[in-house]
Amino acid sequence: MTPRAVRDPLDTTVEIETPEHVRFRYHVAGPAKRAAAYLVDLAVRGVIVVFVGLLAMIGFAVDSALSHASMGLMLLVAFVVEWIYYVLLETLWSGRTVGKRVFALRVVTEGGHPLRFTDSLLRNLLRAADFLPFGYAIGVVVMGRDPRFRRLGDLVAGTIVIAEARAVVAGPLHLDPPPSLAELRPLPQRLPLSGDELDAIELFLRRAGKLSRAREVELAEMVAPVFARRLGVRYKDAPRFLGVLHYRAHEHRSSSMGAPLGPPLVGGPSSAPKPPRATGVTA
Repeated sequence: MTPRAVRDPLDTTVEIETPEHVRFRYHVAGPAKRAAAYLVDLAVRGVIVVFVGLLAMIGFAVDSALSHASMGLMLLVAFVVEWIYYVLLETLWSGRTVGKRVFALRVVTEGGHPLRFTDSLLRNLLRAADFLPFGYAIGVVVMGRDPRFRRLGDLVAGTIVIAEARAVVAGPLHLDPPPSLAELRPLPQRLPLSGDELDAIELFLRRAGKLSRAREVELAEMVAPVFARRLGVRYKDAPRFLGVLHYRAHEHRSSSMGAPLGPPLVGGPSSAPKPPRATGVTA
């Protein structure tokens, strides 16, 4: 696989193309998120060391002869936690630690593969160099100059830290205002549209609110005339026409399943009625 950084001033991503020419895009985690994850991991490591320290104090209180052994155990645990914590969790949790899990971050190879033990070991051995002279100063400087925000350990191990997109269940679409009888009357109860065509219409409608009005109309005009000729109807507003088609298809599907009908479609519900932007379908 050949990684290729896609430089965008508003959206930092890395694009990876497989030998089969399949492309994947990942959002690269910036210094702020990585620093927040580090603070969480620091707190977790601190809790572990403090817990062992309390056990050492109990051992000292019970028998003074155990004080030296207890202190030695605490120092050993602090050393192990500092150097093994990241390697162990990143290997067992597929590139995640507690802090990375909290902020939905993950370490992967530059080729998009899951992190291996050797990769994690190498990137974390260089953590000491990134820390120099104090507070990860070198690591922050190197990350700031790298387009994929890699510190020295990432550069040597060939890894990147990505921000995983959280899964969001899409809600129902809402056409605002709902279709009128004049818009629905020319349309048949069962639209002669395939499942792929209805899926394409829904995909457009879910993106419509995020596009400019000009771009929205431009995209809708690519398919609206085809559907209008097939149905033998005319329209004045292409995006509105596609919204009405989706409403009719959803209405038929809901009624056949015995589900209550609501006003499904574009833009989201509003607290007050709004005048229609344009008429969707004309006879």
